[in-house]
Amino acid sequence: MLHLGDYNYLEILRELEHGMYLGSEDGDVLLPRKYIPEGTRIGDMISVFVYRDSEDRLIATTLEPKAKVEQFACLQVRDVNNFGAFLEWGLEKDLFVPYKNQHDALYPGQWTLVYVYLDENSDRLVGSTKLGPFLNYDPIPLEEGDEVELLIGPEKALGFQVIVNHKYLGMLYRNEVFRSLQPGEYTQGYLKKIREDNKLDVSLQRQGYDEVVEATEAVLAKLKAGNGHLPLTDKSSPELIYQTLGMSKKTFKKAIGALYKRGDVQLLPEGISLLAKP
Repeated sequence: MLHLGDYNYLEILRELEHGMYLGSEDGDVLLPRKYIPEGTRIGDMISVFVYRDSEDRLIATTLEPKAKVEQFACLQVRDVNNFGAFLEWGLEKDLFVPYKNQHDALYPGQWTLVYVYLDENSDRLVGSTKLGPFLNYDPIPLEEGDEVELLIGPEKALGFQVIVNHKYLGMLYRNEVFRSLQPGEYTQGYLKKIREDNKLDVSLQRQGYDEVVEATEAVLAKLKAGNGHLPLTDKSSPELIYQTLGMSKKTFKKAIGALYKRGDVQLLPEGISLLAKP
């Protein structure tokens, strides 16, 4: 059975001038010549993404879309017309989001979280920015402090909307963001709170004692790798601290404070140095 909007492993049956035809239980599928990998021959098995082109024909491609069917993505709006919006998702044919599927009216250049699904009536892949029907509302098997995967969505007034572990909606608050984030980026995060509406508050770093312990060890490792010196102080910019250590300035200050109290480092105007142990 052919899986529309997903990857299929199909056999190459024959070759014509405009491409190769791949066999499936639902009929042959064209792989246009521009997508054929060099050295591909009749009889080979090949992994391709299958969808419908602008003329509703089944088409195969070796391009990789930013999402497949039944997945969330953060995509940018390329165009809008009287029927809906068209989102760039890595294929020649943009992802269509009809007006009835839009939570708020979309405009060109906007980034938005979207869910990709197969419309049963038209047998086409479409998107929806009305995320509610596609989120998971089962009891969340997570605890505060657990590591999670975040899909970064658009920036809002309070911070960034995120999709957590591919199925929950969350918020990464502005005061928890200490580095540049790009819409559509996947990154590691940590669960802060499960709200009553089953939405999640998340952060980019561990919270509390574990966060300080982890940061302290990271600073020590960096000091040892730098012959006992690290050219960072509490006056260093948050961007430089993150580029060097992968942590926020607030966490960095807690870590060097802990190291100083332990007598492991001395704080100098130009940086931090390890103290030799007797």
